[in-house]
Amino acid sequence: MSNAAPAPKRQAAFAFVFMTVVLDVLALGVIIPVLPELVKQFMGGDTARAARITGVFGTVWALMQFIFSPLLGVISDRFGRRPVILVSCLGLGLDYLFMAIAPTLGWLFVGRVISGITAASFATAGAYIADVTPPEKRAASFGMLGAAFGLGFVLGPALGGFLGGYSLRLPFWVAGALSLLNTLYGLFVLPESLPPERRAGFSWKKANPVGSLVLLRSHPQLLVMAALLFLYHLAHQVLPSVFVLYANYRYQWTPKTTGGVLATVGVCSVIVQALLVRRLVPRMGERRAVLTGLFFGAAGFFIYGFASSGIVFWLGVPVFSLLGLYGPAAQAITTRCVSPSEQGQLQGANSCVMGITGMIGPVLFTMTFAEFLRPDRPWAYPGAPFLLAGLLMVFAFLLALAKVRAPQPAH
Repeated sequence: MSNAAPAPKRQAAFAFVFMTVVLDVLALGVIIPVLPELVKQFMGGDTARAARITGVFGTVWALMQFIFSPLLGVISDRFGRRPVILVSCLGLGLDYLFMAIAPTLGWLFVGRVISGITAASFATAGAYIADVTPPEKRAASFGMLGAAFGLGFVLGPALGGFLGGYSLRLPFWVAGALSLLNTLYGLFVLPESLPPERRAGFSWKKANPVGSLVLLRSHPQLLVMAALLFLYHLAHQVLPSVFVLYANYRYQWTPKTTGGVLATVGVCSVIVQALLVRRLVPRMGERRAVLTGLFFGAAGFFIYGFASSGIVFWLGVPVFSLLGLYGPAAQAITTRCVSPSEQGQLQGANSCVMGITGMIGPVLFTMTFAEFLRPDRPWAYPGAPFLLAGLLMVFAFLLALAKVRAPQPAH
């Protein structure tokens, strides 16, 4: 499907890709409220052991993203986006059903491994959008993908918590059914976006994580954008890593309150990426949008870290949400740096970078949190992880200010 494809056909395809991303994030979010409890059941009620196992599950999930995102991206460059997206959706749905009936912890672990592999379709979804969207409109389209990510982040934990109240297995059954229905829908509405003449040959050198990352060194601007992506996602790891512990320690928030805050963060992200990006980025340009997003991201993290009360933390949420300007604008810049036959490899390499931060971030921020709460310290500062995240964003802002250039008009 080229950019000149009929509008209804293109809109139906985009709607499918949008829902695919929502379900990918749902895959992660729906298990947040129920997976620790399910693991705890397998551990005979031992909370400490369950916490350690849950941490291992999260690291392995990120590792699978790191390994398989570049592989799926290169496969999509060779065989097209449609089969990769549909097979990933099918695999995700079947894996959910597999985890719903997992009789032991070992089988549940296998399910999380498969989930990490199949959820790597986010990279192919990004390549699909780059295929069908003119360069000057990609920021708006990637903004909608970001909104899909935010929507999944809101719906996932909420749906998982609600259904988990009836049964810890029920969220997996429901998510599996949704993914399989989405696969069936895609069979009818999703056309191929990469014509045969624009495809690249398959190469294991490009399909492995290290080889995929080599692409990011092929263009000076790509390397800078990869560094920004690393800092951005590493800073973001502070929220899933320590937010619940931090909010309970500092503000004595209940799970209901922390869930409400996370949902509000997701809603604000959806508003920024679905509505503001398409209006502001064309006016301010992609470079200024990157800088603006990073500035407000740093400001939001600092507000979170310094907030002496829950009310002040809430005030930081809309400030932090303007970080949503960064992602779509950065994606639009990076997609201009490679050819159409390399878009899948590019998105796979970006997902590789995200996978690395997923393996580093939880350890970095939980250790920082624990270090600044040590009993032998003369004073404790629970906001230290958020201040560290803010410093990472400041470094990203300075790097972008010095190195990011306004993209050249598309040829």
